[in-house]
Amino acid sequence: MQTNQLVCLGLSHHTARLELREYFNGLALAGHHEPRIREMALVSTCNRMELYAYLDATVSDGQQILIDLLAGVHRLPAALFANHTYFHTGEAVVNHLCRVAAGLESMVIGEAQILGQVSQALQAAQEAKRIGSALSLLFRTAIRVGKRARTETAISVNPASTSSVAVTLAQTAAGDLRHQCVLVIGMGEIGELTLKALRARGVNRIDVANRTRIKAEVAVAPWHGTAYTLNELPQALANADVVISATSAQQPLINAAMVKMVMAQRPQRQLVLVDLAVPRDIDPAVAELPNVQLFDIDDLRAGLDDALSARQREIPQVEAIIAEEMGVWQREFQSRVLNPVVAELRQKAEAIRQRELGRALNNLGNVDPAVAAQLQHLSRALVNQLLHEPTIRLKQKAGSDDGAEYAEAIRELFGLEKE
Repeated sequence: MQTNQLVCLGLSHHTARLELREYFNGLALAGHHEPRIREMALVSTCNRMELYAYLDATVSDGQQILIDLLAGVHRLPAALFANHTYFHTGEAVVNHLCRVAAGLESMVIGEAQILGQVSQALQAAQEAKRIGSALSLLFRTAIRVGKRARTETAISVNPASTSSVAVTLAQTAAGDLRHQCVLVIGMGEIGELTLKALRARGVNRIDVANRTRIKAEVAVAPWHGTAYTLNELPQALANADVVISATSAQQPLINAAMVKMVMAQRPQRQLVLVDLAVPRDIDPAVAELPNVQLFDIDDLRAGLDDALSARQREIPQVEAIIAEEMGVWQREFQSRVLNPVVAELRQKAEAIRQRELGRALNNLGNVDPAVAAQLQHLSRALVNQLLHEPTIRLKQKAGSDDGAEYAEAIRELFGLEKE
């Protein structure tokens, strides 16, 4: 088991614009099998799509295998996205996922949601039975890093989230929001965080549109706002000055024709729309209409510097945690090479002990039970004593660079079968 069998292929807001990232939202790999991929997990968020895999030792080009898999799943030409991907192998995979879980690779550094999304990716892979010991160890390490980063550093202390930055952007475009009507579309996690960010800024008029009316009614109750279903969006838009949308819809909910009709009813009022969804909730053509300003998730970058300056100072501490946990990962990963060898060596020794003891007892004929018990004890003690020192030394080698060579030597010397 070599670390270079551990790979990651991804694209994110660092490498691909929203128009490309949209293609990969909602990716599900449970029904797609490539025999050379032993284990596989997917981290998919608004800002990233990353495939993690543990490959068969015979694979020479893991990057191409994963690119071909993505192209096949989405029926897309690889040329469309391949140049926008990044690829990691071995320890670089561990470092990357740890950085992701700690929030260092997020658009908003230190954002809290990504740790939960990494945990969900692990759970989804387990439920799909696509994960084994290699990726399980990888994800558990990254999740441990994410938790430590948030409890041992201030990387997430100062308020900064996609929702809070979106509200700041809306306020910059529309002016003081306290006495304007803000419509929030979608009551998922981002929608709920947006409500909190609006409340923190003293916004008094908040309406909510959601797939189910009851959830919208519960959400607006503290503000005495109006609840809408998604079928009532034209009416909701007509009353709004600012719209912040974050649903999981696969097609745009708001198109240019809808907004044009709404603006005809209110020609003197501007409308500011912030689309946090991937795929987008709002057709980009809406931005061409008079008195309408449209921002998408990629537009949030400009508003991040002030919010993130304090978090930037915490990065070295988080990176120190990552380095520490990577050392733990390396020792545990290497132990995966030698632990099976130790177990197989003991199994073979036990099989030999039982076989030879059985022959001896048969040759001795009618043996007193007490004598037979003593022979059992003696044979076990001999095996344990003989294997005690080699077992300790093998385990000591588990975290070393030459652990794999020791494993191969033991297999050869004792005639153990390959895994």
